[in-house]
Amino acid sequence: MALRYRDEVLEPIVRLYAAAVGPTFVLMDDITHPHRADIVDDYLESEGIAHMAWPAYSPDLNPIENLWDVLGRTVSSRFPPPATLIELETALPEEWRLLNSAVVDHLIESMVTRCELCIQMRGGDHIPY
Repeated sequence: MALRYRDEVLEPIVRLYAAAVGPTFVLMDDITHPHRADIVDDYLESEGIAHMAWPAYSPDLNPIENLWDVLGRTVSSRFPPPATLIELETALPEEWRLLNSAVVDHLIESMVTRCELCIQMRGGDHIPY
């Protein structure tokens, strides 16, 4: 999976996007095993791509987790909901394109509060969101 992540995501997409953004670019992914493999870390370092460090278990600090939830609920609320893999493969990109940018903006803007709550709770239980 790490090779696939490097070859199909990092090399053709992230590398070009990082170059276009410039030195302020920081890659924010998650802490799944393929994203933390040595081959991925070596690739990012060789390309000069900054990589956000995450605490060991931190889904509350990654707004994409909430966006996946919004997307999942939106797809599930279709009438009728997708009943086959093909229907799901069609519904997901359709609903992704229809996501309201205000939802994304709100999730990003919530990061200061999330970090403050995480510090207050000393990294304990999930923060309310």
